[in-house]
Amino acid sequence: MSSSLSNSPLPHRLAVALVCVVFPLIWVGGLVTTYDAGMAVPDWPGTYGYNLLLYPWTTWVAGPWDLFIEHGHRLLGATAGLVAIGVVAASYLTKQSATTRYLAIGALVLVISQGALGGARVLLNARQVALIHGCVGPLFFMWCVALAVVTSRRWNAETKTQPGKDSLTRSSLSGLLLAYAQLVLGAHLRHPSDSGSSRMFQLVLLFHVVVALALVGHVVSLAISTHSKAPGQTWVTRPSLALVGLLLAQVGLGLATLIVKYGWPAWLGGELLNPSFTVTAKGFWSSMIVTAHVANGSLILAMLSVLWLRSAKLFGWGFGPGNLEGGAT
Repeated sequence: MSSSLSNSPLPHRLAVALVCVVFPLIWVGGLVTTYDAGMAVPDWPGTYGYNLLLYPWTTWVAGPWDLFIEHGHRLLGATAGLVAIGVVAASYLTKQSATTRYLAIGALVLVISQGALGGARVLLNARQVALIHGCVGPLFFMWCVALAVVTSRRWNAETKTQPGKDSLTRSSLSGLLLAYAQLVLGAHLRHPSDSGSSRMFQLVLLFHVVVALALVGHVVSLAISTHSKAPGQTWVTRPSLALVGLLLAQVGLGLATLIVKYGWPAWLGGELLNPSFTVTAKGFWSSMIVTAHVANGSLILAMLSVLWLRSAKLFGWGFGPGNLEGGAT
């Protein structure tokens, strides 16, 4: 293997570019759901009979808001697909490790799957497909962030320095699973079944709140444990602090979402907890609050994956050359 090729910064830079494309994709996708604009364009893979990339930009920009965000979501998805192809090509051309190449291929498979799910949602006009689409999106974002981590120069420079601290790795992983469970519950609230009962909707909302409280407690405990067991290891302590900040913001956004989406505290009387109830008012700020809550959830999931990978590298499973080996940045 050519050392100069394997140390190329290209795969990492493209992985970072992919992260930078996918996060706005998550945000705009959240707006599509918030505004119930999933059927603003009734055909797929084209847009009103045009090739996706050739749809007149004046019609798009000057058209209805629902069309603007739905077509914009498709364009961002196509961009993510092109960048993912570039990451795969760069990982092979620069002779990256097998694991890095597999991660790059996985990112491409996920973005293709997301595109297919989005198309199926339109062609079938099925909310349940939209629910699955909403659950896969954060996984794709998390995967892209993980790819950026393991292709970085810092990843290769670090070695397992403090064996026996694998409890941090296990705690990070359990937090990651808990955060994803919370996202799935949130997706059920965002895409309620038309045939679902009001009681079931209330139960899902209750579980969403309970799991949120459990996640806050877990992340605070994880941050304290990280700083006590890994003093001076800023590679893992900084993500744990960032997680606390993101969780605090998420709690605030969650409370604000209850107000603008469910009319809290009026819902305590059970009047508004109906499966078909979505957004009280689709005003700009209320929509931004609800969508920010969704997007910030994906950031929390991604940051937990960063903490898990880094703690595993340093204290837990001893990733190194021949395992999760990355490139350079």
